[in-house]
Amino acid sequence: MALHREPEISHHERATRDKIVAALDELGIPVRTYPDFFGVLGFIGQGRRGPVVALRADMDALPVTEETGLPYASRFPGKMHACGHDVHMSALLGAAAILAQEPDRLGGPVKLIFQPAEEDGGDGGALPFIRRGCLRDPDVDYVVGQHVEPGVPAGSVGVKPGPCMAAADTLRISVRGRGGHAASPHQGPDAVLVASEIVCGLQAIVSRVRNPVDPVVISIGQIHGGTRHNILPDVVEMEGTVRTFRPATRNAMEAAIRRRVRSIAGSLGARVSIGYRRGYPALWNPPAETARIAEGLRAALGDRSVVDLENPVMGAEDFARYLERVPGTFLRLGAGIPGRPASLHSATFAPPGETLVTGAAALAIAADSLQSGARP
Repeated sequence: MALHREPEISHHERATRDKIVAALDELGIPVRTYPDFFGVLGFIGQGRRGPVVALRADMDALPVTEETGLPYASRFPGKMHACGHDVHMSALLGAAAILAQEPDRLGGPVKLIFQPAEEDGGDGGALPFIRRGCLRDPDVDYVVGQHVEPGVPAGSVGVKPGPCMAAADTLRISVRGRGGHAASPHQGPDAVLVASEIVCGLQAIVSRVRNPVDPVVISIGQIHGGTRHNILPDVVEMEGTVRTFRPATRNAMEAAIRRRVRSIAGSLGARVSIGYRRGYPALWNPPAETARIAEGLRAALGDRSVVDLENPVMGAEDFARYLERVPGTFLRLGAGIPGRPASLHSATFAPPGETLVTGAAALAIAADSLQSGARP
């Protein structure tokens, strides 16, 4: 509850870090912290021989004002754990408590990764943590993470081998026309009109350029321009996101977007500048490790508690950075309640307590499954 009540956004997780360190200290788990980074590493079973499994939870909240009405709702206006990262942290602390009770039963060391800045969208928190050696000393053999999922029933866990989440890139477009009186648009080019044509033209890439069985999303989330209803602005700024799964498609979409934007702007006499920033890569769950963990979950929780997910999602996660380097899997932690719809990043998102309990068990089971094989 304390983690939910006092959320901190990306790169400001100081108090959150301190709460985690205090909880791990209470469990007798050694920790490593950093003077320039809010991540926390915990160590269970140091010195034991066997595969090293890392379990990861993200720490940051979102700039959302909470509207759940919960007794432990955020006390900070404009900040909320609307994406369930408080559940992720609590579940990892719960898994740590389970694993630390009987360290002699561990099939190898377990490393606890509490990672800040997942919502950052650029380098995020995973890449800076990796650069600081979170996968070394000791070297990690497997890594497991999870994310709450309203589309999966509470009390269950979703598994998906192969492509699981999309790569996410940021697109910024600046359209420069000729400002003037709105009653004289012929003296343009009109930057608003050009920007509008670009928005529509980008969707033609999705529907007519890429292969229809190769998912792509191009969405413009921000358009800024103008100061008054009867003044045409000189400049209109746009920002959006591009989601893909395949590296070749990712490259092709960037090239196609640049061509289309320049072509539309040039045909209407406007100038344009394009910024394209690569964000998180696509998240791909290795089938062998995912199957091994799914078997362990079914043995411990029952078949009905494990949901085989058919489709990937177009959301992105910087957990993909770990899976680029170490095999493992990313689980979808059930947070759905019948008759109470909710969505991630919503001001009313409130996963049930059952989700936290299942999440703690799932991480502990995953570590055991990877280190010693699933136990029927």
